[in-house]
Amino acid sequence: MKPKITLKQIARELDVSISTVSKALRNDKAISQEKRDKIQAFAKFYNYRPNKIALSLKNRSTKTIGVIIPEIVHHFFAKVISGIEEVAASKGYNVLIGVSNESFDREVIHTEMLVNSEVDGLILSVSKETCQLQDYHHLRETINQGVPIVMFDRIVEEIKCDRVIVDDTEGSRKAVQKLIDSGCSNILLLGTKDYLNIGRYRKQGYLEALEDNDIAANPDLIIKIDAQGDAEAVLKSIEQEINEVFAKVPNVDGVFAVNEIYGITALNVARKRGLRVPEDVSVVSFSDGVLSMHSRPSLTTVNQHGKQMGATAALLLIEKLETEFEEESFTTKVIQTEIVERDSTRKPQLA
Repeated sequence: MKPKITLKQIARELDVSISTVSKALRNDKAISQEKRDKIQAFAKFYNYRPNKIALSLKNRSTKTIGVIIPEIVHHFFAKVISGIEEVAASKGYNVLIGVSNESFDREVIHTEMLVNSEVDGLILSVSKETCQLQDYHHLRETINQGVPIVMFDRIVEEIKCDRVIVDDTEGSRKAVQKLIDSGCSNILLLGTKDYLNIGRYRKQGYLEALEDNDIAANPDLIIKIDAQGDAEAVLKSIEQEINEVFAKVPNVDGVFAVNEIYGITALNVARKRGLRVPEDVSVVSFSDGVLSMHSRPSLTTVNQHGKQMGATAALLLIEKLETEFEEESFTTKVIQTEIVERDSTRKPQLA
């Protein structure tokens, strides 16, 4: 007796997508007759029997989108959800939201919960712990079950899906160039560990800006922060690391932070040390949130346009859900960043 074969195995053997196999077995005319005949003959030879329950669930749209974000209090993710909700509502979809709290286990649980709730598709930004562990089995299993995924901001290159990102490298390069144009030459980078793709790309932009201006990178001015664990303890650790840099390199005159919290922490440390912002030290950060607007002085930032990112992700997912494709294709949309100039940076120096 031949072993039982699955949709996934048929797709792998014939080098087509699972979606194509599923459609061919339903005799969907979106698939060419030649390909339908080939897939159906292969399935018949191996005595493939569809799971009737699974098929009934797959063919029934619930008009619901699942969203998983790393944290709920972050202004950027709140704006992304706003964009998703607005588009989803306009298209007649509901939204279910899960928060991973930067935990791999929580991300897996929320993924399984949403898929079991029969969402039509998922939009997510992966947690820090998932990036660190590099364990993406739950994402692959979700896609293999026929549930499409759109990733935003923090993405996984190994997973084939649609993505919505900003050009983190270019955004960072522009931010650091702004500091250099205002007269800064000893610029502190407050970054993340390299397992986060956004951390790597933003560090690359920092290094490119220095190289473009013939400024040698100083390893003592590059901090890679591991921001996992208790939030209060993490903030104290960041403050301590920044203080150590100012003590070791007293001529620091600029700070580029990869997120708003790091930027405001640097601003506060500088002021506590008796440094004037921006006269003595200028500060720029990624992520344009409420804290940046109301800090003292207000913080110059790189705006990622979170609402636009969320809206774009929702449109991508709904288009995939409502359009029949013969073959799987994936799109990466890049949202343009812009510098929001406030009081933490000096005006550019005239040549």
